[in-house]
Amino acid sequence: MVKGLTEVSSAKAQLGLGHSYSRAKVKFNVNRADNMIIQSISLMDQLDKNINTFSMRIREWYSYHFPELVKIISDNYLYAKVVKLIGNRKAFTEESMEQLEELVMDSGKAQAILDASRSSMGMDISPIDLMNIEAFTSKVISLTEYRKGLADYLRSKMKQVAPNLGTLIGDQVGARLIAHAGSLTNLAKYPASTVQILGAEKALFRAIKTKGNTPKYGLIFHSTFIGRAGAKNKGRISRYLANKCSIASRIDCFSEIPTQVFGDHLKQQVEDRLKFLDTGEATVVQAKVAKKEKKKKKKEKRMSSANDDTLDTTQEADTTQEMDVSQTEEPKKKKKKAKRKSEGEGMDTTQEMDTTQEEEPPKKKKKKTKVEAEGVDEPEEDLSKKKKKKKKNKE
Repeated sequence: MVKGLTEVSSAKAQLGLGHSYSRAKVKFNVNRADNMIIQSISLMDQLDKNINTFSMRIREWYSYHFPELVKIISDNYLYAKVVKLIGNRKAFTEESMEQLEELVMDSGKAQAILDASRSSMGMDISPIDLMNIEAFTSKVISLTEYRKGLADYLRSKMKQVAPNLGTLIGDQVGARLIAHAGSLTNLAKYPASTVQILGAEKALFRAIKTKGNTPKYGLIFHSTFIGRAGAKNKGRISRYLANKCSIASRIDCFSEIPTQVFGDHLKQQVEDRLKFLDTGEATVVQAKVAKKEKKKKKKEKRMSSANDDTLDTTQEADTTQEMDVSQTEEPKKKKKKAKRKSEGEGMDTTQEMDTTQEEEPPKKKKKKTKVEAEGVDEPEEDLSKKKKKKKKNKE
């Protein structure tokens, strides 16, 4: 135990240890915080919605006074600037034409605005209403300018946090992917199939429920590659692009030094793939692969031809060996035939000898008759000897 350690001091030590532990867990690199990207892209989407609604309000409001201006200028930001410059159309003269030309960047449009202001069908407007319209237009102009500054900020953050993903698919689309996934780490963990339909979850579950066709793309539809692809190739290029996006997000998430070299190469690969799908022209990599395949096929043909040659030579050698064997077998057969003939002749001579021997039996019969006569005499002598022995025994 530590001397002087009380319950109060131990509680303070535990509290400090818990704070330091949690601080270390939450600690991250400030320059690579993807939370700022998520907040900035969310704010940018909200600003786009607000600017569009406010611009529509300005158009409706100022159209009471100058309705022909809506058809001449279509851009919202430019329309707000022109409204602020013109003000009351009756007070608009040729002296302010230079400023209008500088603003519109087109002399024809400026002249059309001047002509339309002179012969307009709009109603007169009071100075108070005009002041409110001008104040509102200044607010919309400031919002659009802030939105431009926010886009520059998002571009700089994407270069720090996810440079490869930004160069491949664009800063805003990449930021939307990160925001939808929750963080760059979560996006890196997703497979390419999930990245492909990220943002189209409703359509996916509807297709699963109704057993229809699943969506081909989600947020990556806003990239330029899918817009440039044909109708037949949109699904293929979206799948290929999602694959490259997943690779880029993993490189950005787990690399220590941020670099966009990989993003440039991945973008070039997608460009080559798009070109191949549209025109059928092979890329450099595909050409190299095709050359390698051709070389392999040539080698296989050479090997097969060499094997055929060896088989032919072996077959020729076998045929020559068979011919030699047949040639050697023929004299053997002739020798065997000669042996058989000689054996046949020997058999004939032996048979002749046997026949000669068989022709001589009368002489042997004579001998046998002599032996038989002698044999008949011998048992008589034996009988006489036996009788003599019996007589001796009786005596």
